[in-house]
Amino acid sequence: MSIRIAMWSGPRNISTAMMRSFENRPDTAVVDEPFYAAYLKVSGIDHPMREETLAAYPTDSRAIVDSLLGPVPDGRPIFYQKHMTHHMLDGFDRSWISACRNAFLIRAPERVLASYTEKRPDVALADIGFVQQSELFAREADRLGYAPPVIESEDVLASPREAMSVLCKALDIPFTDKMLTWPAGPRASDGVWGKVWYDAVERSTGFATQKSRPPKPLADEYRRLADAARPHYERLLPHKLKISSQ
Repeated sequence: MSIRIAMWSGPRNISTAMMRSFENRPDTAVVDEPFYAAYLKVSGIDHPMREETLAAYPTDSRAIVDSLLGPVPDGRPIFYQKHMTHHMLDGFDRSWISACRNAFLIRAPERVLASYTEKRPDVALADIGFVQQSELFAREADRLGYAPPVIESEDVLASPREAMSVLCKALDIPFTDKMLTWPAGPRASDGVWGKVWYDAVERSTGFATQKSRPPKPLADEYRRLADAARPHYERLLPHKLKISSQ
């Protein structure tokens, strides 16, 4: 029986570095934001490389679910799925989520917005996934009867070995040192949108080269968005995994 891991985050949250970490395991296949094209088609939102994404990936959410629950690429025993919470639009089936081991990658909204607005200045609260992440977390906690794993991006950057070890334990998979480093450059598994969004991770060779920096001061309009997102972030924050080195 394959292990399917669904990692839920918003954008600009070391989610691609986390995907690199899992992809560097010899036992793991990965998929990069499988609902992105469906989200673009249904929402009509304008994103960088919208047309290229729509042309390259399935837009039928039901077909996407079938692929996520179907045979794992290359017959690997672990299937790591990088998901953006805001891609799960109303009307998309969510029953498949219970077939996965779900985890939630969080980051302070001020840091998310400081990074996001460098790439896409026109941003609304729904674009950064905090509300949707809180809803998905509550849904999964209700199903399980306890909180699913929550990992803070700054904890991973500060203590990669300890944080990834704790995360693997919470997901009931073995940790391997191979998760701490990876070759620089793009991957065949990257979405076509990586040309716009993945420049930093393509230069990286591990979490150590993704060191966190203080966020830039936000303009007033972005500060208001951060304030609106913060209660949703803080709902998950008490549940984050404890890292022994901190």
